[in-house]
Amino acid sequence: MTIRFDNRVAIVTGAGAGLGRSHALGLAARGAKVVVNDLGASVDGSGASDSAAQRVVEEIRAAGGEAMAHGADVANEEQVADMVARAKDAWGRVDIVVNNAGILRDKSFAKMTMADFRKVVDVHLIGSATVTHACWPLMREQQYGRVVLTSSSSGLYGNFGQANYGAAKAAMMGLMNVLHIEGAKDNIRVNTLAPTAATRMTESLMPEDALALLAPETITPGLLYLVSEDAPSRVILGAGAGAFAVTKVYETPGTTLTGDDLSPEGVAAAFATISDTEGQEELTQAFAQTQKYARNAAEAQGMKLNWG
Repeated sequence: MTIRFDNRVAIVTGAGAGLGRSHALGLAARGAKVVVNDLGASVDGSGASDSAAQRVVEEIRAAGGEAMAHGADVANEEQVADMVARAKDAWGRVDIVVNNAGILRDKSFAKMTMADFRKVVDVHLIGSATVTHACWPLMREQQYGRVVLTSSSSGLYGNFGQANYGAAKAAMMGLMNVLHIEGAKDNIRVNTLAPTAATRMTESLMPEDALALLAPETITPGLLYLVSEDAPSRVILGAGAGAFAVTKVYETPGTTLTGDDLSPEGVAAAFATISDTEGQEELTQAFAQTQKYARNAAEAQGMKLNWG
C-alpha cells in the first residue's frame, strides 16, 4: 500500500520550521497542495514574520509541488477564516488540517503569570479549535476530512514548569474524543499526535546526541498515516526517533459502595480494589461510564436496569 495525497489540500499550522515544516514537506512530496501557515513568531509567541513560511513554500515549489504561505495567527478567527478562504479559492477544498502551531512560556506554576497561562492555551488549544472549526463545514460538505491535533507527553504525563503547556496539550485528547464522535457520520477522522522531537522549542532541553536521534523527519511518517485515506480515528500516537506507540485511557472495574460504606472512610478502605487494574477497559464515550456506574449500583442493590 502506497500512501498518497494527490488532489488533497492540506493546511499545516506552525509550518515554518521544525515539525510543521517536516509535515508540510512530507505532505507535498506525496502530492498534497499545502497551505504553509506560520505567524513567524519567536518560541514565546512574540513578533511576527512571513519569511519562514515563504521559505518552506519555496522548498515545496522547487521540488515540483504546490503551496502557498499564510501568516494567520491561529487564535484569530478573522485571520484563520481568510486563510481557509484563500485555500478554497485556490484549490476548491480543504481535506487535511494539521494543528501544529505552538509556543512555550515555561515557569513553575507559582511564578507563572495568568497572562502567560492564557497565551499558551490560546495558541495551542484555542488555535487548534479555531482552525479546525473554520474547516469543519467544508469537510462535512465534502464528506471527507482528516484532522490531527498535536499533544505532548507534558500534557499526557506531566512536566515541571509547564502547567500552561501541559493543560493545553492534555485538552487535545478531550477535543479529539468529541470531534471523532461528531465527525464520524461525515467521514471526518480525528487523531492526536504526541511527538518528541528536536526543534527550536526543545533544543535547550536535550543533549546534542539525543537531538540528532529525535529529528522531526522521524515523526512525520506517523503524521502522514494519521491523515491518510485509510487513517484510524480517535488515536493518540506517540512518536519520536522512529519509535511509535499508542496511548489509551483505561478505567478499572472499580467497586460500588452502599449503606454505611458510602463514605470517605469507605472509599479509603476500598481504594486498593478501586484502583486494581485487572479487568480494566477502554471507554469510548462519556455516557458509557454513566451506564457502567448506574448498572453497578443497581446490581449492588439487587435491581436490574433495562439500560445498556
